[in-house]
Amino acid sequence: MLDVGELIKPELGTVSRRIYSDPEVYERELENIFARSWLFLAHESQIPNPGDFVAAYMGEDPVLVIRDSRGKIGAFLNTCRHRGMRVCRADAGNAAAFTCTYHGWTYGNDGNLVGVPGYKEYYYEELDMEKWGLVPVAQVDSYKGLVFGTFDPDAESLTDYLGDYKFYMDPLIDRREGGSIIFGGVQKWVLPCNWKFISENLIGDAYHVPVTHISPQKVGARNTVNNLRPGENRPGQMNPLGFSVRTRNGHGMILRKDLEWEEGSYLQEINGEMREHLGPVRANLGPISGVVFPSFCVLWAHNTIRVWHPRGPDKTELWSWHITDKAASPEVQKASVAYYNLTFGVSGMFEQDDSENWNQATQASRGTVARRYQYSYHLAQNREGASEDYPGFIAPIPSENNQKGFYRRWAEVMGKAT
Repeated sequence: MLDVGELIKPELGTVSRRIYSDPEVYERELENIFARSWLFLAHESQIPNPGDFVAAYMGEDPVLVIRDSRGKIGAFLNTCRHRGMRVCRADAGNAAAFTCTYHGWTYGNDGNLVGVPGYKEYYYEELDMEKWGLVPVAQVDSYKGLVFGTFDPDAESLTDYLGDYKFYMDPLIDRREGGSIIFGGVQKWVLPCNWKFISENLIGDAYHVPVTHISPQKVGARNTVNNLRPGENRPGQMNPLGFSVRTRNGHGMILRKDLEWEEGSYLQEINGEMREHLGPVRANLGPISGVVFPSFCVLWAHNTIRVWHPRGPDKTELWSWHITDKAASPEVQKASVAYYNLTFGVSGMFEQDDSENWNQATQASRGTVARRYQYSYHLAQNREGASEDYPGFIAPIPSENNQKGFYRRWAEVMGKAT
């Protein structure tokens, strides 16, 4: 019997290594977390026209995200109701209908079953086609271009689920008129690691930066678009102007505040528009990295959003997109995507550093003896407070309060009856 309370003890600052390798834990995660939480599916800019679609995943379930012929965005399990074949094997495109290549059942881009070979001759017109459409994702909604879905029809609204976290996402996805767009395609790669190592790192692990990322910092891997004043980020040092924040539902982020943009940089040039659009506090706020529970990340400093899909206790598929302001010039977009590829693309310098940590931690923690021991989450313990300017629970950088908030949420949903 799986006792979640014995695995996660945030009040003691400990987490069991078992949760990263146990098949029973993993199967309950698929049922309780990925089949119930709001999960990122796509950006609206990927499906701007009626009939546009992209493939996505919700846990291990393949889904199609479609803007139907009427312009409404929906999502459906990408599996035929007859024998389970994927009804679409393309990653993206435009279609009025999807035909299963196994037996030929055809579905409209609204998910309805519209064609069955032999409907008159073999089914004698007795098949109730209205009951055999594609299985819809129970709720689909978007926040400023970010499309999310949940299989739970009783889940709280997306707006409520994101809660105060929206305050911190806006400086990337909605800092200019017109919002944000995906610039370029999606990068995908598979890592031999447990998905939670990615979540807990990107939710706000500033502690690893001076050690793990010392090499790319020393060679000057700076953001040439969102520049800060020279010397703001010195290799091997924490940023004294930063803080971490966790919000309801296990979300968290680390940020820099009160920033002054370098003369001539893109963000310095648009700062007036940002102040008008976001207000003075957020116009000079620099979100570094954050996670919407369980597996969606905004990496503001590196112009990317990403999601990771579980593929087993020790395998994860990571998808990454470059994101930019719709109103940005082609020159800015080109420079921004170049920096994204240099740092957090599939072969990026920072990405390679992180991947090695996640992969090795997964492998080194799965042994019979290793699993008897706990991980420590004691950094800046009990150092949270409140702020008049910033919603949520505020803590210094570095701390592990965001990680503990993530695991509190993990334990909460994992403990619910299946």
